[in-house]
Amino acid sequence: MIEFGHGTHVGLRRTRNEDTYYADPALGLFLVADGMGGHQHGEVASALARDVVVEEVRLGASLLDAVRTAAGRLEAHARKSRDALPMGTTLAALRIRDEAYELAWVGDSRIYAFGEDFRQVSHDHSLVQELINAGRLDPELAARHPQRNVLTQALGITTAEQIHVGVARGACRAGTGFLLCTDGLTEGLDDAALARTAQRTDLAAQECADHLLLDGLEASGNDNLTVILVRLT
Repeated sequence: MIEFGHGTHVGLRRTRNEDTYYADPALGLFLVADGMGGHQHGEVASALARDVVVEEVRLGASLLDAVRTAAGRLEAHARKSRDALPMGTTLAALRIRDEAYELAWVGDSRIYAFGEDFRQVSHDHSLVQELINAGRLDPELAARHPQRNVLTQALGITTAEQIHVGVARGACRAGTGFLLCTDGLTEGLDDAALARTAQRTDLAAQECADHLLLDGLEASGNDNLTVILVRLT
């Protein structure tokens, strides 16, 4: 059984929501995407990536292959555009099928797993994360780094041949949960704050998702916020 909660908010300083998400327990597919680009390009990019992944998964593709197809479609769409402004999106997705799960991500939208503990499964495709990996930046300083929003991978901006899709797989177990979110949420909330709400057993999944959005708005609200919380029961 799958219980889930979901929501998105434009934030307190933006006029347009370039985030999007999809949640379908029948298909076992959940994803968030954070678009980027001038004018309405971010909205177009995130929506196109969402729609391609959903279409491909419905046709039987693996989540990894679906994300790679979305990268190619988005790159082709960007090439056709007469506007020179960039158009790209992050993506973080979960597929549950046959008592197993598959995770895939590109960019800095994140996936956390929780149960007995709470841990980040995805790895940010960002300049800051590369500096941390190279030992050139203290992780404690990452949240305040002036280039913390610079991505090294994004659908539509990184070529389909060079795109690196992060993946993780595992067996589904009752009591396991997943949190998918865009960086508007993690901008203001650290892992401990996310865990306190995501792991609450006295609240329904939708209530947890609602609280996370409210906490994110109170902590920062500088960007669009999107969250999906999934529990396996």
